[in-house]
Amino acid sequence: MRQRTGLFCAKKTLFMLLTLLYLNGCMSVGKKQTIDPRLETDRLAKAHGFQKIPIQTNPFLLTSYQKRNSNGKEIAIYIEGDGRTWISRHQLSNDPTPRQPLALKLAFQDRSPMVAYLARPCQYTPIATEPACDARIWSNLRFSERVVAAMNEAITALKNTAQADKIHLIGFSGGGAIAVLIADRRNDIATLRTVAGDLDPTRLSEYHHTTPLTGSLNPSDAIPRLIDLPQYHFSGEKDTIVPPFIAQTFVLRLNQQGSHCAKYKIIPKATHHEGIESIWSTLLQLPVTCL
Repeated sequence: MRQRTGLFCAKKTLFMLLTLLYLNGCMSVGKKQTIDPRLETDRLAKAHGFQKIPIQTNPFLLTSYQKRNSNGKEIAIYIEGDGRTWISRHQLSNDPTPRQPLALKLAFQDRSPMVAYLARPCQYTPIATEPACDARIWSNLRFSERVVAAMNEAITALKNTAQADKIHLIGFSGGGAIAVLIADRRNDIATLRTVAGDLDPTRLSEYHHTTPLTGSLNPSDAIPRLIDLPQYHFSGEKDTIVPPFIAQTFVLRLNQQGSHCAKYKIIPKATHHEGIESIWSTLLQLPVTCL
């Protein structure tokens, strides 16, 4: 009987210890989540010499970080991904500000004369102060005409500030979709690059068995008008969020329409957020030209 009692006490002690460790782990995560991503991104950008400059568009106030590396008439513009759009599969976030701004981290490695990072609508902006911001902007309407027009307006402002003749567009994830849609409506885009780009939201929704983005534009519809634009699309081999076949199919369709300007590259072992940043400076050296 004493042995059973001792065994019971030991199990109870172990259970209490494991419970305590679990609760401590949860509290640690909670503390990490209390860090304001706006302040953290400001600190990160400043450490790399980037200046935060808001850009007023119709109807959004967009956040940009800019850096002048040298004199020149070219600007590289990095467009952020969708950010923190969902808390869970069935619950939308109340703030799409990204916790890990990969597009910004890629911009840090770019040595173009002028480099700018452009956040998406409602990212880094206090939602309460932006009447145009509601959850539809970072869900069904994330690639809508209203969003793309505002982003395009900001691109023009960045170009004018840099006094640039050429624009190099780089988009990450959903920012890749925005980059394609903007390139479709401009004639001053010198090159286009996407990283894990959502280049066909309809097909991606089918792949993930999720509801299509009603109210949004589809970048793949712009393919006939992009066949002469030099472009390079990068995907992670292990990316399960935007699998490589999305970029592969996009480039294949361009080639089928007679393009000699589109390439894609699969990065071994890379995922959606990891594996590309560490080699981005090398990937930037790959020629983006038409054959």
